[in-house]
Amino acid sequence: MRESTIVNNHFVVIIAISLAAAACEKTAGQAAGGVGGRGGRGQAVATQTTAVQRMSVQREVDLSGTLLSPDMAKISSEVAGIIREVHIQLGTEVKAGDVLVRLEPSELKFALERAESALRQVEAQLGIDRSQDKQPPPDEQIASVRQAIANRDDAGSAFERAQQLNGRGLLTRADRDTAETRQKVSEANFQAALDTVHSLKASLQDRRASYELAQKKLADAVIKAPVPGSISERLVQPGEFIRENTQVATIVQMSPLKLKSAIQEKHASLIRPGQTVEFEVEAFLNRKFTGKVAYVSPSVDQATRTFAVEALVDNSDRQLKPGFFAKGVIHTRMDDKVLAVPEDAISTLAGVSTVYVIEGGKARQQQISLGARQNKLVEVTTGLKGDEMLATTNLSQLATGVSVRLGDDGGRRGARP
Repeated sequence: MRESTIVNNHFVVIIAISLAAAACEKTAGQAAGGVGGRGGRGQAVATQTTAVQRMSVQREVDLSGTLLSPDMAKISSEVAGIIREVHIQLGTEVKAGDVLVRLEPSELKFALERAESALRQVEAQLGIDRSQDKQPPPDEQIASVRQAIANRDDAGSAFERAQQLNGRGLLTRADRDTAETRQKVSEANFQAALDTVHSLKASLQDRRASYELAQKKLADAVIKAPVPGSISERLVQPGEFIRENTQVATIVQMSPLKLKSAIQEKHASLIRPGQTVEFEVEAFLNRKFTGKVAYVSPSVDQATRTFAVEALVDNSDRQLKPGFFAKGVIHTRMDDKVLAVPEDAISTLAGVSTVYVIEGGKARQQQISLGARQNKLVEVTTGLKGDEMLATTNLSQLATGVSVRLGDDGGRRGARP
């Protein structure tokens, strides 16, 4: 009894499976016939076609970075003093040589007069004529040396005469020795005169240096802009006493500006100086700014796997400001005649893009890889050879092997205008 029940149950299961399989085959056959040609039976699917096209693609590398001033000068006073005038305000545009700050010059003028007086004394002792030549004359032409030479020569002549007279017995030995002593004294005076002149000449250089330094300090009481730019900091006020090396202002160069960015190392072979940079800033979202790549780092940061790139950006209209955040692209190269297809010809499902190639009145589904987009064309990097005809309408009704007929599809999905 138990075995009979088991056999009956197996028989029922087999019958149920057979009926289900038959039902599935019938449903599949009806569906294939009703879709309009899927599987090769029934009416062909109407579609429009397009040829694979060619287009030029501007290759780009994304970048983001900060605009900086390439030159920033912190201006300090080289002399101490009381500030008499300040000629700048925050944002003032200055040129090289423009006066920024003036200090009270009275003490510096007194120091200059004292240094000049000391210099004139030395020049007078050396017999320097400032109207003709600032260099000291030769030693033999200086008055003190000439006098010493004359005394030496006179004493030498007197000693020679004393020796002759002493030899004839006409002059005592004591007088002869006196003449010799006088000659030695005159020689010593001559050497002393030479030493004094040499010391004066050495002192002349020191006095001239002191005088020129006093002149420079007086000139430094007027603090001027060493470079053109805009005042980003004004740090002093009139009446304030400042010491040497006190910063009074900061000047930033406004044009050109430098866009500093970091590019991923995979693009290292693409970036070169001279390439165009196009970017936007938040303050002017509807305006594109351009620049040129100027400097490319030869090394990669091991921590971030990026390398530094700096571009110079013209800012003659002063719209951009140092510190702005910029986001844009670097134009690397232009590729001509790359394969491209209209967006209408592409189907994408689960991240996989395909097109339907029309061959011999039938559709063949072909997987492709996409690249750049331009207007309504999309670059195809792999999957097509370039001579195919592609369906552009009723893509949802197509599959590999489905018959197609060319013509108007009545405005259904993907129809081209």
